[in-house]
Amino acid sequence: MFIGSGFAAVAAPRNDHLGRRIAVLFELTFLGTAASTPSPERGLPALMVTAGGARFLIDCGEGTQRQILRSGLGFRRLRHILLTHAHLDHVLGIGGLIATLALLKTNSGLTIGGSGETIGFVQGYLASLWGEGRAPISVSLAPLGPNAAFEQGELCLSCFAVRHRGTESLGFRFDTAPRRHLDSARLTALGVPNGPLRKQLAAGEAVVLDDGRRVAPEDVLGPAAAGASLAVIGDAEEVETLVEPVRGTDALVIEATFLEQDAALARERGHLTAGDAGRLAAAAGVGALYLTHISGRYDPAAIAAEAAQHFPNARVVSDFEKVTVRAL
Repeated sequence: MFIGSGFAAVAAPRNDHLGRRIAVLFELTFLGTAASTPSPERGLPALMVTAGGARFLIDCGEGTQRQILRSGLGFRRLRHILLTHAHLDHVLGIGGLIATLALLKTNSGLTIGGSGETIGFVQGYLASLWGEGRAPISVSLAPLGPNAAFEQGELCLSCFAVRHRGTESLGFRFDTAPRRHLDSARLTALGVPNGPLRKQLAAGEAVVLDDGRRVAPEDVLGPAAAGASLAVIGDAEEVETLVEPVRGTDALVIEATFLEQDAALARERGHLTAGDAGRLAAAAGVGALYLTHISGRYDPAAIAAEAAQHFPNARVVSDFEKVTVRAL
């Protein structure tokens, strides 16, 4: 139900002009990096994840549609929204976004995924605006469980439970399939010339050389290289249960709302400190840590420094910052 044509576009393998397989990677555009209230510099939570031909908007705080325009992304190819939980700072922009998509006629429909609790909220919210089932564009609501996983072609999306103030919260992990490239030394040794024959091999097709020898893709592929992986978590109150779900990812996006000096307040409000985020990244062996959900009470440099005490490759991201996630 949740995986539609947009997701399939990610899965379709593509080759470059030399016939080499182009690896699927992730392009992140941070649209809103504030905590529960916006500031002049930071909007409410929203992140666009682009993979191949598909886009996934993760969370949609108030004002997200304007952030999408300001970022230069536009609305085309936006087919999926994933919601971490039902708190208003993460979901309230959905109504305005849907209304704009209807007016611009740039979107044939949306699938919105989240926990059962979150989807129940969205259903009631949309009904309050337009009536039950009467949104101005086609909207499919997809309740997702904490162990849901969808795999198609080269991309797998999986969900995991996140603890946050008694909500049914989810984190999301994206993994691309391992890649095997043509081995130039093997191609040369077998006498496969540059050009169409190599492109056929890269596309998974066997070829026949001029001398009648048959060469299969397995004959000329090198060892498998790991695909890219990304984990995105919204609000969280602890990290111990998150180590395994995010283990080994090339990048982790997660909140860092408080500093350790206010750890008691963080626990009271169900949020993490920058130190918590750094310890999680170190324990899970991730490649890079991107900190968001930033409170205006702190200097972002202090947040980054605290996380870096535990995990050196940590940084605080800002609105409209773009990051490319590749396999390490």
